[in-house]
Amino acid sequence: MRRATGSWSELPLGAIRPSGWLADQLRLQASGLTGRLEEVWPDVGPDSEWLGGTGENWERGPYYVDGLLPLAHVLDDAQLRARAEKWVEAILGSQRADGQFGPKSNEDWWPRMVALKVLIQHADATDDERVAPFLERYFRYQLEHLPDRPLASWGAARGAENALAVYWLYRRTQESWLADLGRLLLAQTSDWVTFLGKELTPGPTRQMQHLKHCVNVAMGLKKAAVEYLFDSQESHRAETRDMFASLDRLHGLVHGVFSGDEWLAGREPHHGVETCQVVELMRTLEEVTAIFADGSYGDLLEQVAYNLLPASNDPRMLAHQYHQQANQVLVSFAQRDWTYSGIDANVFGLEPQFGCCTANYHQGWPKLVRSSWLETSDGLAAVTYAPCTVSTAIGDQPVRLSVLTTYPFEETVEISVETPNPTEFTLHLRIPGWCSEATLEVAGEAIAVRPDERGYQAVRRQWKDGDRVRLVLPMRPRTVARDKGAVGVRLGPLVMALGVKEVWRPVPDHPGPAEWEITPRSAWNIGLWLDDPARIDTWEVERRPVAAVPFTAADAPVVVKAKGAPIPEWTMVANSAGPLPQSPVAANLPIHQVLLIPYGCARLRVAELPVITQVEGAEDDTGVHP
Repeated sequence: MRRATGSWSELPLGAIRPSGWLADQLRLQASGLTGRLEEVWPDVGPDSEWLGGTGENWERGPYYVDGLLPLAHVLDDAQLRARAEKWVEAILGSQRADGQFGPKSNEDWWPRMVALKVLIQHADATDDERVAPFLERYFRYQLEHLPDRPLASWGAARGAENALAVYWLYRRTQESWLADLGRLLLAQTSDWVTFLGKELTPGPTRQMQHLKHCVNVAMGLKKAAVEYLFDSQESHRAETRDMFASLDRLHGLVHGVFSGDEWLAGREPHHGVETCQVVELMRTLEEVTAIFADGSYGDLLEQVAYNLLPASNDPRMLAHQYHQQANQVLVSFAQRDWTYSGIDANVFGLEPQFGCCTANYHQGWPKLVRSSWLETSDGLAAVTYAPCTVSTAIGDQPVRLSVLTTYPFEETVEISVETPNPTEFTLHLRIPGWCSEATLEVAGEAIAVRPDERGYQAVRRQWKDGDRVRLVLPMRPRTVARDKGAVGVRLGPLVMALGVKEVWRPVPDHPGPAEWEITPRSAWNIGLWLDDPARIDTWEVERRPVAAVPFTAADAPVVVKAKGAPIPEWTMVANSAGPLPQSPVAANLPIHQVLLIPYGCARLRVAELPVITQVEGAEDDTGVHP
């Protein structure tokens, strides 16, 4: 088994560092709940059994460090790094003579899969020579014991994570027994290809099934791609596409992510998406993009990262939701029509519903930074666009890229090249599937944009110090068709939503740094007026400077000005926006201007909107109604 043909690789952790608005966002995370969690949440405090204590002994410690460690390295933050290394040292020091490691009171395969990810990231960042022998001893332990103690429960659903760790070591040693172990692990992993591609059923799930658990699904989507690493069978590409397509068809929501208010829940926009699901889907998309070198997964990755990821936290990342809604018009302690959730599942707090998201959401932003550019056999590939710097070597020549942009809030991405000597390599620039009029200049010369079948524009040249790339990705408002004739609106990778004015209500006597309910102080039951749907691309787009806190309703960096009117008969049901009325809906009230803001800026929002028709006598009102 060799490295999969055509696959790309992540650069060492720390080679890519955020700048601009992205650095601001990660610093908010570092000073927010991620940086404070060990002091306010006992599950990752000093009594954790992963640290040698008698406390939590399952997934929460490894989950936390799986995000803390990459955050520390992409920010080059010495304090966070020291905190993460404490956990790494405890994990390395826990290995027994037989190769097993971790808490002795819990032998579950699953949490060790997360710990393996921690160790691999640590090795990628530091070249710690202890990690590979540690992994070899543990993998020999697995090879010996898995036949009689196979993966089960969460481990069986998520076994591809374990196989990826095995592949990391195999690429470095080329020892055939590791390939055997990888295949064994995948054979014991749930058959996601058959279930998601052929057996998936519609509608809300009403009892626990591992194959319909939203976080399991988000991880399971990578199984065929991981199998490709071990057998190079091209059929795995189509299998992966089919799984994503089936989920979108039966459970897809307006933002492009499948529903998951704990279990798969169908297509109604009042159903939720779990925060663990968001970050694990991002990680799957990052890995699948690298394995298949396919830009379409980068398109979806940006959509998840720039919409659902910021929406899962308050703007300063002091608290998070367990479930978010596409049509979210009230954040409160209340029962909702979800598949499996308590009354606190959509408040912003320390540990709403379950603590898994409290431990796990930290990986989202830092791993997005790390995966934004990949190493290819002939150069570098842009997976996602955001302000950052990339430092690497091509051959024996150091190369540094500075990505200058406020994308996704603007259309232009500039890349400056620094290298002491002229160096020949290829830049693979992802051209998003939503963009049909991209323009490209390299060192002042216009280049015709003709992306390949993977969605990438290859630019090969002998790059000189000071060369500059200017890529313009025109963003025009566009609608996305939804059920019952409703629509969503997108602008580039951003999902635009009606931003409902928000009243944040602090919860008294809360644990952790903050906890809020949010109530509306403006109408949410608005329908869009598409007087000429073919001309939605002419709607006015207003761009503003990106604030130091990027994802807030008050300082939304981009606004789309549309028109609409209230639909009085559209009301709340079970503490959520009620089922969408069938469009078109006759508008008996005046049509007026409404403002659509990025989904990730709006904690109260309506992203799936009915379409209205104007009836005689309902005159146009020129006022602005948020």
